Amino acid sequence: MTIAAADELDPAILGAGLEKRYGRKRVLRGVSFAVPRGGFLVVTGANGAGKTTLLRLVVGLAAPTHGVLQVAGERGDLGFVGHEPLVYGELTALENLDLFGRLYRVPDRRERSGMLLERFGLWEARSRRVSAYSRGMVQRLALCRALLHDPAVLVLDEPFTALDEDGAGVLDSELAALAGERTIMLSTHDPSRVAALATDRLILA
Repeated sequence: MTIAAADELDPAILGAGLEKRYGRKRVLRGVSFAVPRGGFLVVTGANGAGKTTLLRLVVGLAAPTHGVLQVAGERGDLGFVGHEPLVYGELTALENLDLFGRLYRVPDRRERSGMLLERFGLWEARSRRVSAYSRGMVQRLALCRALLHDPAVLVLDEPFTALDEDGAGVLDSELAALAGERTIMLSTHDPSRVAALATDRLILA
């Protein structure tokens, strides 16, 4: 994987002939795609087609076995929500976002944390330990974490998982506001939900 300065690449994300193997098991074979800056790529496919693996490659959590993968910008320009929420259960929501805000050097991190927690319906639960949250609340917090540093590239693996109707509606609104302003790569089993925002679709066999 190559992380390049934003002005060195035309597309924000470029994959060419990507292959990923785990021992003898081949998860991805010959996957190629390009996401322009401000593009919205929807990744679909049956269970086991490699959607999660592909998104993990894009954010640098795994390396391709073969092929070329380029992502414009620095690692701090990426926001990621995967199957694991990547938040700390022993901390409160506010403490989690304050920690990540420090790591990403977010200006006015407390104000931005509060804004996101209120937007995603977690403000009243901000001082509770995340270990006491429902799965849906944890997913909302994971989305807050991913958006906290206002990333240029947002990579979301099944982000509607565990969200109730209200939470899904908030995410719908957030994606609509970010579409065209940020580069988004999103995997889903329900592409119709984001069809109006998508600029392209990648179907994994």
